[in-house]
Amino acid sequence: MFSSPRTQFDVAAGQTNDELSTCIALDQIAEIKSCVRVAIPVNIALGVVNLLVAIESHLALYGILWFVASLSVNLVRIWLCYLPAPSVDQAAERQPPLLSLSGQRYLIWTGALLSGIVWAFIPILCAGYTAPQTLFYLTVVCGVTAGAVTHGTPDARTPLSFILPALASVVLCLLVAGGFERDCIAFTVIVYMVALTRSSIRAEITFKAFSRAKNEATTNAAALADAHARSLEVIDIMRYRATHDDLTGLLNRLGFLTEIEECIRDTQAAYCLMFVDLDGFKAVNDVYGHRKGDQVLIEVARRLQAHISGEARLARMGGDEFAIFFPVTTSHQATDLAQAAISAISVPIDGVDTGALGASIGIVTSQSADTADMLACADEALYAAKNGGRNCFHVFDGALRDRLQMRRDLERDLLRHLEDGHLEIWFQPIFAVGRALPDTVEALLRWHHPQHGWISPEKLVRLAAINGQAEPLLRFVLDRVGRLLLTLDREGLKDIKVAMNVSPREMAQLPVDVIILEHFAALGLSPRLLDVEITEETTLKIEAVRHKIQTLTKAGVTISLDDFGVGFSSLEALRHRSINRIKIDRSFVSDITRSPEDQHLVAAVIDYGRKFGIEVVVEGIEAEDDRAMIQKLGGRLLQGYYLGRPMEKSALLQSLRLCLADPSNQN
Repeated sequence: MFSSPRTQFDVAAGQTNDELSTCIALDQIAEIKSCVRVAIPVNIALGVVNLLVAIESHLALYGILWFVASLSVNLVRIWLCYLPAPSVDQAAERQPPLLSLSGQRYLIWTGALLSGIVWAFIPILCAGYTAPQTLFYLTVVCGVTAGAVTHGTPDARTPLSFILPALASVVLCLLVAGGFERDCIAFTVIVYMVALTRSSIRAEITFKAFSRAKNEATTNAAALADAHARSLEVIDIMRYRATHDDLTGLLNRLGFLTEIEECIRDTQAAYCLMFVDLDGFKAVNDVYGHRKGDQVLIEVARRLQAHISGEARLARMGGDEFAIFFPVTTSHQATDLAQAAISAISVPIDGVDTGALGASIGIVTSQSADTADMLACADEALYAAKNGGRNCFHVFDGALRDRLQMRRDLERDLLRHLEDGHLEIWFQPIFAVGRALPDTVEALLRWHHPQHGWISPEKLVRLAAINGQAEPLLRFVLDRVGRLLLTLDREGLKDIKVAMNVSPREMAQLPVDVIILEHFAALGLSPRLLDVEITEETTLKIEAVRHKIQTLTKAGVTISLDDFGVGFSSLEALRHRSINRIKIDRSFVSDITRSPEDQHLVAAVIDYGRKFGIEVVVEGIEAEDDRAMIQKLGGRLLQGYYLGRPMEKSALLQSLRLCLADPSNQN
């Protein structure tokens, strides 16, 4: 078990008892002042009536003295009600007695006690409750004490300070006067006094409970607001990192593509796209180490930035590949910039041997092609430049048609290879901490073309979509996933899920939900055994695919967001609660043991997932140090070459059988 680090919310929510008691006391003071302001005018009115009855009973002097005492106390109590109460912060500081928390509480209680003592002298107006006016005064005393309890619910000591002297006086006078009826009335008043006391105490308990709940809710709300503000800071960082390269500060691939798409859409000017690939960079890394390699990349970015104009866009597309996009006005502008870039990069860098580094550049100039076309053409031109040797550039032209023919070969052969088994599915495990058997195995496409060698999954999926074979490819993968699940079931491995990647184009254009659920129903498999991985590109069109994702989720399919943190749309997808699992991109893990920023961001995502019930898988575990750091940050699900490489189905099953056969792995 891993304990999560204490969050800002936990600290704020863990308000001390002293602070909470202070808040409750302030609520009591504020409410009792409000109640006293309402009750005092009634008290004064009853005092006036008492005075009139005393005058009518020929006890004018006693009545006037009693009324003056009562009125004086009431005026002081009203004044006390308008004294400003201290704030929570002020309550903890030293204040003048009249403005301190304890001072105001004692003054309120003292005022109520003095008023109760004045009412305890009512017997002088009715001969100790033996005069004909006794019934009137008993009624008034009982009424005013009941009113005091009614208006004193926030703090029992305030009404009790008032009613106990007044009612005790009644009881004492009746018992002194004697007689069966007076004794019965005295007993009744005692019962009445006990009932009022109990009511006051229960009312205070209820008020404190509500006040406690309110203040705890207020504290929690403040903590949530603070956590939200901190989350926004993390979001701003992640948004920047989603579109910028951490090392060089340039645009990354996603940010670059977004900007050039905007440029092409907004104007009809001719643009040039260059792909710049560093020659010899791998040797620099091997000889001088990755730290020096990072310094070289930063220096190359600086030199390229110095040779482009303000309208140009410069990006690091990944690894040692850069891209430049700019409007062209002359026929030689692109080639001149390419030659200048090669010359700048070829200048020796401090600490690196002369001639160790160079550049190959692919160039395409277009006025009407869309982004995908320009990228493909620039990529073809770069490949040609690299074949030409170091420090070369190549402009996309008719000489590259053979490359396009190769692409047509791939498009032509794809469907046939789908049918004859040339396409393969390999599987890479995802492990839960503390378990020897995988939690999930991820299905990965593999295609080794007879003429063109290994074809990347990304290119394969793109070819299938262009060639109208996206659905057959999806069904091929789904079939292999289903077969593996059936085999796992026969092997007694019923709890291992299988994950499959669904591209944004497949998710948008195909009835993915129907295809998956019908296939699983036909095989008699539970959809809960399937994990569908989508990328942040899918979440860009979350509205278009929401129904499909919701249908799969309701059926029990796990929906995972792959490469989390690379795309700015990832947090938007999580806000709609459409994702069950997120996979933190390997780029956040590649240098995590040396990067506090990456550690904070990964910990924030893991904590986010924990709070909102979203599983978090951390990709790119390539070494023991990576695994140890991720576990320290609270990661539970891990994937990477250190834990398990992609393997064919037979190798996977052999590995699982060996794991089952080992008694030490039995749970």
